[in-house]
Amino acid sequence: MSKLNEQTYVNDAEEVIRSLITENRWGGTELKLSTSKIRNLLSLISAIYNDVRQDFSETLSEEIQSRIRYLKVRFVYESGREQDVKEFVKKAKILEYLDEIEDSRKRFLAFAKYMEALVAYHKYHGGRD
Repeated sequence: MSKLNEQTYVNDAEEVIRSLITENRWGGTELKLSTSKIRNLLSLISAIYNDVRQDFSETLSEEIQSRIRYLKVRFVYESGREQDVKEFVKKAKILEYLDEIEDSRKRFLAFAKYMEALVAYHKYHGGRD
């Protein structure tokens, strides 16, 4: 299992998004994953992120850990509903990185930044609405 690297997560996010770019039938390129879908995935993390930022202890509370485990369930569910989401979740290693967080505030904050970088590069590379 690879760990989320705080020094390379921005480049890693761009690589993931670039790997999702496909050529369309008119010779142009497109991202199949919609901007609204990727932003919905980020919004699942945002509520937890706001709570974690306000608590400065190094370990996450049981309640926060439970919410992170539920996040994994939501990502799995969304992956099952749409093949484009499934491909994104696999290439971005989201399920692995969620497992890696365990009770670490630092790892959760790094994961949230990684998700923000994925959304930013998705938009930068022409993600559709």
